[in-house]
Amino acid sequence: MIQPLLFGTFGLQEILIIALIVLLFFGGKKIPELMKGLGKGVRSFKDGMKEVDPTDETKSEAPSDSSKGEKSEA
Repeated sequence: MIQPLLFGTFGLQEILIIALIVLLFFGGKKIPELMKGLGKGVRSFKDGMKEVDPTDETKSEAPSDSSKGEKSEA
């Protein structure tokens, strides 16, 4: 029976071959730029997840209007 290729079945040789293909495809100078961009994306995602507070449900129910009761100085 043929087993499907899963991510858990990659060995050291397969990872090295994939890394070599990526190196040949993108070139040595482009890979650090790609990794830098990937790191910035992950950092931005983590910062966005920290700003979201799942216990704070009042923000999604009704926006508060801070202009009520205050006089505008125009």
